[in-house]
Amino acid sequence: MLTIAGWWPLQAHALFEDDEARKAIIELRQKFEAKSQTTDAALAEARESGAAHRRSLLELSNQIEELRGELARLRGQNEQLAREVSELQRQQKDAQVGIDERLRQVEPVRVSLDGLEFTATPEEKRDFDAAMEVLRRSDFVRASQAYAAFMRRYPDSGYTPSALYWLGNAQYANRAYKDAIDSHRRLVSQYPTHLRAPEAMLAMANSQIEMKDSKTARRTLNDLVKQHPRSEAAAAARERLAGLR
Repeated sequence: MLTIAGWWPLQAHALFEDDEARKAIIELRQKFEAKSQTTDAALAEARESGAAHRRSLLELSNQIEELRGELARLRGQNEQLAREVSELQRQQKDAQVGIDERLRQVEPVRVSLDGLEFTATPEEKRDFDAAMEVLRRSDFVRASQAYAAFMRRYPDSGYTPSALYWLGNAQYANRAYKDAIDSHRRLVSQYPTHLRAPEAMLAMANSQIEMKDSKTARRTLNDLVKQHPRSEAAAAARERLAGLR
């Protein structure tokens, strides 16, 4: 009994220790399983979060590519619009230049010639200048034709008295003395105060002298001296009168 009594506490102690160990193992296992579940859940959540993140990144990348495509499309449209605007501006500029040119062709211009101020159309001025250019080349036949055509085309032109004067000079150079007298007489008759009137009278006398009509030439020169005594043509007329027989 003593032996049994001595053995029992030891045996009971061993059993108690086994129960405690089992309990500790069970608790440890439960904790491990709980930790494993927590870890698995965390891993699953992390995997899900990573997948969602990757999806977000993919969606963002797709959106960026779409925006790049839209930006490229808009840039292309902007370049096309810029080209169209540039072309429209060029066309507008060309149209304006054309309008200005047409206006210049018809809009009257101010002319100052032989002491007179008047307006003329650009075409009128061009035709008169062209006749003058022919005269400067000493092409007296064509110059006579050009001045005559000018006065037929522009019967009320401010250029008429000057055209008559130069027509008479071209005719004189062509030795068409009678025609020259008629042109200069018309100038003197219609525009007696014109700057070229004294010179026209002197030219008339020269044509009359060439036609051997000294009597008429003397009368013309006397009229010139009386009507325009201070003119250079009158001084030349006095010399002519002194030489006439």
